[in-house]
Amino acid sequence: MADGVEPPPMDEEEDQKSDDELFPETKKKIQPNLNSEDLFADEPPSLPVTTDKAHVNNTEDDLFGSTAANTEVKLDDSDEEEEVPPVASAPEPEPSKADAPVLEETKKEEKPPVLVSHSSTAVSKSSGDARQSKDEPEEEETDQFTMEISVIDPCKMGDGMGAYMVYKVKTKTSIPAFRKPELVVTRRFSDFLGLHSRLQEKHAHLGIIVPPAPEKSVLGMTKIKMSKEESGSSDFVERRRAALERYLSRTAQHPVLRTDPDVQEFLERDGDLPKSTSTSALSGAGVMRLFHKMGDAVEKITFKMDENDEWFEEKQQQIEALDQQLRKLHASVEALSMHRRELSLSTAVFAKSAAMLGSVEEHTALSRALSQLAETEEKIEQLHKEQADMDFFTMAELMKDYVSLLGAVREVFHDRVKIYKNWKEAESMLMKKRDAKAKLEIQHKSEKVPQAQQEITEWEEKVEKGQEEFEKMSSTVRKEIARFEKYRVIDFKNSVVKYLEAFMEGQQKLIKYWEAFLPEAKAIA
Repeated sequence: MADGVEPPPMDEEEDQKSDDELFPETKKKIQPNLNSEDLFADEPPSLPVTTDKAHVNNTEDDLFGSTAANTEVKLDDSDEEEEVPPVASAPEPEPSKADAPVLEETKKEEKPPVLVSHSSTAVSKSSGDARQSKDEPEEEETDQFTMEISVIDPCKMGDGMGAYMVYKVKTKTSIPAFRKPELVVTRRFSDFLGLHSRLQEKHAHLGIIVPPAPEKSVLGMTKIKMSKEESGSSDFVERRRAALERYLSRTAQHPVLRTDPDVQEFLERDGDLPKSTSTSALSGAGVMRLFHKMGDAVEKITFKMDENDEWFEEKQQQIEALDQQLRKLHASVEALSMHRRELSLSTAVFAKSAAMLGSVEEHTALSRALSQLAETEEKIEQLHKEQADMDFFTMAELMKDYVSLLGAVREVFHDRVKIYKNWKEAESMLMKKRDAKAKLEIQHKSEKVPQAQQEITEWEEKVEKGQEEFEKMSSTVRKEIARFEKYRVIDFKNSVVKYLEAFMEGQQKLIKYWEAFLPEAKAIA
């Protein structure tokens, strides 16, 4: 391009066309810090380009205005490294006022992709997690109410084989459905069993894990009935009292069971409850329960569900493994408790022998030391007894309760399998009804086709209902298992901490006893 030669002017359409033909990639590659001379550095000399300053500025504004959004979004580290040095003869153009709002809109538009990515992540979670997140507010809503239940003051009523035990049930609650915040009622053991039977009947088939009630003990109750003491066998009664208290506490923890009318009646109705006849082992209901258990055991063997949900399959395996290990640990803790009781008895015998030896010893200092040793061993014997009780009531009973709870969990899984079986049987029957209708149509028995269609419609409704029940059952079981795991961790943590604190306290007392006896032993001369 020769200096001083002015090319002929071009109209606006031809000018815009020439810009698009000359620079088709400008919108993608142009950098925001390029100036006018950089843009036209590689321009072919034969092409006429106007040198009108106003026209060049307008062309730059058009270029930058149309590509501002793209250039702002595509800036990266490589753009900063490849900056083109400005030319001294031509100053670097500043963004026009028309470009500023475009850049601001581009920056604002960069945020929505982040929000979309979060929402897509939330959607990509499993349906179980989504259901659990929806249920969290409900769980917090139920936790704003408190309920504390204690079973106290066991008392023997009647004489002979007609005797039975009654317990005071004391309740403190903030749930407005109860008529008073503090309630005290008297209940017998059969009332507890009747409550569990009614809750099991109403809620277990819906997928809710109903805590099991304490088991009957024919031998223990026979001892109570034949005992002349009002409290009966104190050891057995205390174990049953603690078990009943734990049963009611676990029932009250459940957001559905705690508001059940039967639970409310059990906790606040004055006087005796209607006698529950179905709790007796020799009653008609007891015999029917035995037959149902036998039928369920046979069904578990004969029918195998094709589990498509890996979560349920893994949970069932975990439950089986946990049950086996808890049974082993329960047996070990019971054996440990038994050994501590034997150690307590042996320590008592040793203390008695030391006291007798000290009474016949002629050496004064030695006699006094033996007498002090006997007193120390008596204190240690009491510590061993307390530790044995702690082993049993804090650890062994916890393991026993959760072995029973795992049985309730397995029953819930089995109820889900039964619903699945009913659903698939309905599907099978629907296929048969459709085949029967097709045969009638082939045989031109048109008078029977409407009835066959009606039967197909009925079975389609049954299939749809079965599928809905199965999906609802699966959803409920997921929630129940999550809740079971949560409270299982809490129970084990509290029990282990309580057990260790009591054990450390006992060991500290033991050290103090021996430290107090040591000067007496050293004083023997």
